[in-house]
Amino acid sequence: MTTVVARSEHDLLGYRDIPADAYWGVHTLRATENFPITGTPISAYPHLIDALAAVKEAAALANEELGLLEPRKAAAIVEACREIRDGKLHDQFVVDVIQGGAGTSTNMNANEVVANRALELLGHAKGEYQHLHPNEDVNLGQSTNDVYPTAVKVATVFAVRGLLRSMAVLQDSFARKAVEFRDVLKMGRTQLQDAVPMTLGQEFSAYAVMIDEDRNRLDEAVQLIHEINLGATAIGTGLNAPVGYAEAARRHLSALTGLPLVTAANLVEATQDCGAFVQMSGVLKRIAVKLSKSCNDLRLLSSGPRAGLGEINLPPVQAGSSIMPGKVNPVIPEVVNQVAFEVIGNDVAITMAAEAGQLQLNAFEPIILHSLSESITHLGAACRTLAERCVDGITANTEKLRASVENSIGLVTALNPHIGYEAATDIAKEALVTGRGVAELVLEKGLLPAETLAALLRPEVVAGSGQALA
Repeated sequence: MTTVVARSEHDLLGYRDIPADAYWGVHTLRATENFPITGTPISAYPHLIDALAAVKEAAALANEELGLLEPRKAAAIVEACREIRDGKLHDQFVVDVIQGGAGTSTNMNANEVVANRALELLGHAKGEYQHLHPNEDVNLGQSTNDVYPTAVKVATVFAVRGLLRSMAVLQDSFARKAVEFRDVLKMGRTQLQDAVPMTLGQEFSAYAVMIDEDRNRLDEAVQLIHEINLGATAIGTGLNAPVGYAEAARRHLSALTGLPLVTAANLVEATQDCGAFVQMSGVLKRIAVKLSKSCNDLRLLSSGPRAGLGEINLPPVQAGSSIMPGKVNPVIPEVVNQVAFEVIGNDVAITMAAEAGQLQLNAFEPIILHSLSESITHLGAACRTLAERCVDGITANTEKLRASVENSIGLVTALNPHIGYEAATDIAKEALVTGRGVAELVLEKGLLPAETLAALLRPEVVAGSGQALA
């Protein structure tokens, strides 16, 4: 018995041999040859593959509903798409994520995989396109220029949901530490100089609030991603899509994904405009910047252990040096910093890609997809890693923190209402010259009784009643 190892397919450039067991075809083959760029296939983004399958399924249902696709073909296409959405055949999506052609290679890869699986379901061999064709049937009423951006938007919505969950994990981690450290007194700092007392709980509460604010901004930005241009076909005029197709396809896609998708009011504008992606990327950059700032603080607060601030201890997770025994580095905040740098760079790439669009189409949406996906995925992983491998295990050097308050010149600001400005100034001067503590000098000069000073140094008094610790 002879085993068939290849089948022949053709396109406008001629014939090529395709591996017999491959669900992709000649268009995909040429794309893999033309774009050996990242080595990352589109299958690395499962949300995108699921979204592409959902778009193809919605289109088949709409075409059947409008009498354009015979029920037998529609049923096979729908079944193939549902298998893909169940996680099957993802390894057949092999084109590089960065590609020329405005995403055409991705769309053709999807058309060919769906068509060949549908052919099998109909009892035919892969490549027997006379029975069901990738372009004429699977891509009926569509163009890459409405399929690709619609799939990218659907994929982005689901990816962002994952990021929002990861951010919530980190927010909760910081919030728990805020409660744990609510009575731990310390010195606040401005411009790296002593400022006024606060609690470590207030410091960590601020990190939790910052994340909560960014979650709200991200949730707002993702709403813009629900507007799609499916039915626009090539440039937004809807050429080759019949009346009613855009609404039918949107309705089916909403039902399949559970998303409140809306068709853009002006499909010509929507087909060329990448503003929603720029907005989303800007919010991701905001998250990255603030997350990186928080990690900078964690590294600074934990610096030492002897020659730095040493106010908090990050959990040791690995040896820090190949030459210095006993050294432990803040590797988790450091890796989050690097993710932030990447996201900021991705935002620049997305900005340039959106700006580079010309006339009725932006040809650079593949790099937008790639950059957005990397930013969303890596930020989500960074948030969970920071929470689980770092923040959850942070401890406070309580006595060192309190001693720094008692010895800090900044303490006079808190005592000023009780001993007067002139006396506070004299205490500050003497403390600076002698190196003695403010509290010690206040007691020595009899400016306040010991019990009164102790009461004034309670965390809830010195740090504004612990108001941000709930």
